[in-house]
Amino acid sequence: MNKRQFLQYGMGLGGLTALGSACQTTSATSTAPRQSANGRIKLGIASYSYWHFRDPKISIEQVINESAALGVEGIDILHRQMDSEEIPYLQKLKRHAFLNGMDLIALSIHQDFVDPDPAYRRQQVEHTLRCIDLAHEMGIPCIRLNSGRWNTIQSFDDLMAARGLEPILPGFREQDGFDWCIDCIEQCLAAAERSGVILALENHWGLTRTPDGLLRILDAIQSPWLGALMDTGNFLEEPYPKLEQIAPRTVYVQAKTYFGGGEWYTLDLDYQRIGRMLNQHAYRGYVSLEFEGKDPAKEGVRRSIELLRRHLG
Repeated sequence: MNKRQFLQYGMGLGGLTALGSACQTTSATSTAPRQSANGRIKLGIASYSYWHFRDPKISIEQVINESAALGVEGIDILHRQMDSEEIPYLQKLKRHAFLNGMDLIALSIHQDFVDPDPAYRRQQVEHTLRCIDLAHEMGIPCIRLNSGRWNTIQSFDDLMAARGLEPILPGFREQDGFDWCIDCIEQCLAAAERSGVILALENHWGLTRTPDGLLRILDAIQSPWLGALMDTGNFLEEPYPKLEQIAPRTVYVQAKTYFGGGEWYTLDLDYQRIGRMLNQHAYRGYVSLEFEGKDPAKEGVRRSIELLRRHLG
């Protein structure tokens, strides 16, 4: 599956929670003071934990049921896992979550702003704007953003084998990619503010593979509606100083675990150390589990939540 097919699949899928709890507001150059040095982190589960893009697909309703049984407080919905974008389906999910005592805390979406074609970038902006509307309709206060990548390595499996490193598209500069990404995010900010939805830029692949790349984008954009999404498993080498570097700008956390061995790689993450780091930065938002191991999801998620509760929750 090539880049456009992959993204078109995601785009073809056809009340407010406490904003301060799920995603803290940031400035462009520094994180606003946390509201309290006390309190606690709340745990959530990403629906991706039950479905790694392989059949059979697990419904969001099933994820809500499983998560409620584990006693966590929030659900991070993977956009590509949704059965529809129609209003009755969105309201059904919101009702089902409420009746099970669950907050809908984030909508994890995909887009790619690193492309020389202005029409393609505009398509990605429109997709992001649409997802802001979906989040607002469901009362979700935060969406996950990707910066995008050069796609000179087409296969994601090959990209993971290369540890996320890929060459820049011939004829272009790294600065071009950052300029495109910054411009596209800026086009989404008015809608984000109007809808009360924070954009959380993940340390994913491509431009945000490094903390310097992630912070370069955040520093260039003057908006309290953009912050960092800390994915604990996406800095493959020496993760702790890199996670520390983005911690002051973090508005949302996704915590990777790998019971049974990872789908693409396995990291032995020290969540006691990560918990201390988050505490030192007075992080009081959600930490959402992204179980990416090969163990059966029900068992792997349960063990993962037990681990996170010991050190974070």
